[in-house]
Amino acid sequence: MSRHDLTDEQWAVIEPHLPKRTRKRGRPRNDDRQTLNGILYVLKTGCAWEDLPPEYGSDTTCWRRLNEWSQAGTWERIWRAFLSELDAQTKLEWAQAFLDGSSFLPKRGRWSRQDQSR
Repeated sequence: MSRHDLTDEQWAVIEPHLPKRTRKRGRPRNDDRQTLNGILYVLKTGCAWEDLPPEYGSDTTCWRRLNEWSQAGTWERIWRAFLSELDAQTKLEWAQAFLDGSSFLPKRGRWSRQDQSR
C-alpha cells in the first residue's frame, strides 16, 4: 500500500457513493478502489497519466473513470459524504465559510479595475 492510497476508513465512506457496476459482458471492469487510488496518485503527485505506476492499472482506465465520475456528479457526492462525516464528529465550524474563486475569470461589465480604485 502506497502512502497515496486510501485507508480502509476512507474507502468505507467513498464506496457507497460510486456508481454501481452495470457491465455484464465484455472485459472485466477494473477494481474501483485500485482505479481511484490511481486517480489520486496522479492528482497528488502531478505526474502525467502515462507515468502512472502499473499497480494502479491502466492509465487510460483511470483517466476515463475520472471523467465518468465527474460527469455523473460522483465527486460532489463523495465531498458531501466527507462533510457529513466531519460534521457528525463536530470537526466543522459552519459559521465560517470560504469561497475560492481563483479559477474563475471575473465578469466583464459594469465593474472594472478602474472602478475598484475609486
